[in-house]
Amino acid sequence: MINPRKHRALPPSRLRVAVGAAALLLMLAACVSTGGGSSLSGEGRAVRLAQNGDHAGAAGVYIGLATNAVGSDADRLTMLAIEQWLEGGDIGRARNAHSRVATPSSGPLYWLWAGNSAALALYQGDSEAALSLLEALSREPLTQDRRLRVEELRADAYFQSGDPGRAAELMLQRELWLSSRDDVDANRRHLWEGLAASRPSDLRTASELTADTNIRAWLSLGSLAASTGQQGIGWANGVARWREANPDHPAIAIVDGLELPDEQLLSYPRQVALLLPLSGNAASAGKAIQNGFLGAYFATAGGLDDRQTIRVYDVNKEGGAVAAYTAAVADGAEFVVGPLLRRNVSELANDLLVPIPVLTLNYLPENTLAPPGLFQFALAPEDEAEAAAERALADGHTRALALVPSNSVGRRVLLSFASRFEELGGTLLDSRSYTSENPDFSNTIEDLMALSGSVQRYQRLRANIGGPLQFDPRRRQDAEFIFLAANAASGRLLKSQLKFHYSGDLPVYSTSSIYAMDGRTDSDLNGVMFVDAPWVISPQPWIERLPGEFEEHWPEQRRLGRLHAMGYDAYHLVGALFGVPDGAFLDMDGATGRLFVDAEGRVHRRPAWAQFQGGRPVAIADSLPASGPIRDVSEDGRLAPPESTDREPWLDEANDESPPGQ
Repeated sequence: MINPRKHRALPPSRLRVAVGAAALLLMLAACVSTGGGSSLSGEGRAVRLAQNGDHAGAAGVYIGLATNAVGSDADRLTMLAIEQWLEGGDIGRARNAHSRVATPSSGPLYWLWAGNSAALALYQGDSEAALSLLEALSREPLTQDRRLRVEELRADAYFQSGDPGRAAELMLQRELWLSSRDDVDANRRHLWEGLAASRPSDLRTASELTADTNIRAWLSLGSLAASTGQQGIGWANGVARWREANPDHPAIAIVDGLELPDEQLLSYPRQVALLLPLSGNAASAGKAIQNGFLGAYFATAGGLDDRQTIRVYDVNKEGGAVAAYTAAVADGAEFVVGPLLRRNVSELANDLLVPIPVLTLNYLPENTLAPPGLFQFALAPEDEAEAAAERALADGHTRALALVPSNSVGRRVLLSFASRFEELGGTLLDSRSYTSENPDFSNTIEDLMALSGSVQRYQRLRANIGGPLQFDPRRRQDAEFIFLAANAASGRLLKSQLKFHYSGDLPVYSTSSIYAMDGRTDSDLNGVMFVDAPWVISPQPWIERLPGEFEEHWPEQRRLGRLHAMGYDAYHLVGALFGVPDGAFLDMDGATGRLFVDAEGRVHRRPAWAQFQGGRPVAIADSLPASGPIRDVSEDGRLAPPESTDREPWLDEANDESPPGQ
């Protein structure tokens, strides 16, 4: 898996590449027009727009003025527009305009050009190139506004390169050159956001190396935020301890503005029972969830005032879900997590009142009323199908086709996708189901893509003419993308055959089942976008070391990373749900996705996004277009037969030994 790291201080849309209206005015005064002249009133309007946060509007004014200017004045105005596009996160326009500007030799124009070049390098994740420009620029006799911008960008580059200590030094030095309280506060917020987005290991290392107590306190607060995700008992208790140790630190104002968990949500149960199948057909899934759950506990234990007791019960050896639950309650459990299999969840819900709250690890069947105190958490493909519908619409696609397996899971996924897609204004033009046992999907694809009608028209025309004709089948032209629900084996075949049947240019959106995590190259899936757990695709800073550590300690569970993530989230959900019977807690940033609870007590998730590129999954942003299909590695439309490790069919509901949500 590839997880390219971009600008570490802030997400691209928030990368600060301007320093406010006052700095812009200083720059306008410093730059001398040598061309056809510029309209000061026009530039003044751009400054006001930028000051009000309308960076697109400011860029539009600058680029409009540039069209009526000549020479270096046109370049200056264009570079001011680029700066504003960068500030607003419009990287495409900024990059295109920047490529058309000649490199100035020196002076204020070069300072502006080099700053834009460095910012673009940071957006590309190339901190080395950015620092090469910025370190040289920092030795120039810059005006104050240019100095402020360069130092901020240098700090961003050091954050991105994994040196938060040096970044903190630069930001605190920069603070000395600011005169207004608002600018100082903005500088500290920028520093804080950079620290919170850094790797915990980098922050800990920097904290150990610095002798400056002020910087060390900043770094320790950032490490706390990065290692906890700013949630849970470890975060809340850690902030309290940091505040006590640093009562006069300037970051106190940052801490005071943070949304810390409510005290009600910090009442963790002292004894938790974990009900899992640790023997039998589902033992591997149960053990993977157990490892994720205990991993989360040991990572959090340092933030607890008193250690919790975690007791694990093998549902199969206890005699079933009800027996295991009864034993856990008798042993003093204050919260129960599990069971895992759907039949066990139904057994518990139907046969027992729930005196002690339960978080099951699967959903009850639809239209089954959950008793009070029973919450449900599952890696449901329905959530992923809804996420695919939302993503496709966000990418500008409103007309869909769908291919799903011919089983109960396929029907549920199709219903979830279609309902959400049409609810948001999209149109599902058509859908087909396929049987995974047959590796040739030609008839299904030809029917869905209306290729059969094209062939029939050719045959009629050939019969009328009485001879052969040049002929290329033409697929339907009304579809904008395909929603494909498939496991890796079927997905590899379907994607290749879609290309073979003249449909390889259509974007394809899928669910996590299409990624087998088997170590094989996925070149046949190049271009496919799919949702998955952040643990698998792009672990957040506070868990980024865990997937590798789990794989090292339990190599036999390498393909069960999603269940590790589920166990990790289950532990943190206990703290969020305990003592809050209605499940009224804020969204939680989990290892399986962004988690929230509905009125029926079901925990839903918004997963992360990835795209197969170069035969491997690459994390992509949730809110930015995925750049369309990626060219397949194989150009012959070949059909790649699945390997034995691929053969993990979408199991029907009747097979109750499936992983949660399947």
